[in-house]
Amino acid sequence: MPSPSTALRRPLAAAAPRLRRPPRRAVLVALVALALAAGGWMWLRDSSLVAVRQVTVTGVSGPQAQRVRTALAVAAQDMTTLHVRLDALRTAVEPYPVVRDLEARADFPHGLRIIVHEHVAVGALVGAGRRLPVAADGTILRDTPADGLPAIAAPRDPGTETVLDAQTKRFVAFLAAAPTPLRARIARVYLGPRGLTAPLTAGPILYFGDSQRLAAKWAAATRVLADPSSRGATYLDLRLPERPAAGGLVSPQQSQSLSGTTTPGP
Repeated sequence: MPSPSTALRRPLAAAAPRLRRPPRRAVLVALVALALAAGGWMWLRDSSLVAVRQVTVTGVSGPQAQRVRTALAVAAQDMTTLHVRLDALRTAVEPYPVVRDLEARADFPHGLRIIVHEHVAVGALVGAGRRLPVAADGTILRDTPADGLPAIAAPRDPGTETVLDAQTKRFVAFLAAAPTPLRARIARVYLGPRGLTAPLTAGPILYFGDSQRLAAKWAAATRVLADPSSRGATYLDLRLPERPAAGGLVSPQQSQSLSGTTTPGP
């Protein structure tokens, strides 16, 4: 054990260096510089030096296209390429239900490109002498063309911007799940003895049963219609997508299943 005198002769540990506080004047100068920089940025962000002067709108078509372009161009006049307000652009096109969403890309110093994402009509509410196009999410696309769309019976105008009726929603979801080439051939959709029913123009009637497994049923319909052995069929029974049946090929009382088995006719 070392003696007390030996312990006293040991060198003391070096003390940690103390950090010097910056001069008060330097701190004030730094704060003033930051404030000036922030103020300069705010001034530049909203100044005429970067004002939007050229607006390009793409992605919109149909009768409302010109009005949508005009509304977006007017709204963009109060913006700069350093301060694009997407919420204000969306507000400007709220009266046009065909617009689903927007993208805006600034082209410094004076350009603004706006990309419109449109709703796509999948069917038309038909009744009382009018046809109202409806999108996949149930949005009613008033003042847009409805020619050639599958008909959905709706005796009265919903009076809203979206479909609220449960059965109509079911029809809309059914059409939205259809492949585009087949949807273009559907004349109308309704509930019949075999559930969801969709007659094709110049083609067979499609029986889907319930709303379950629509993707598998539409895939089966596409496969059957592409098979030459189904030509001349008066209907396709797709209620069991693993065993779709083309009816009317042999006789009104008998149909030949594409899996090789015979199933009862309608």
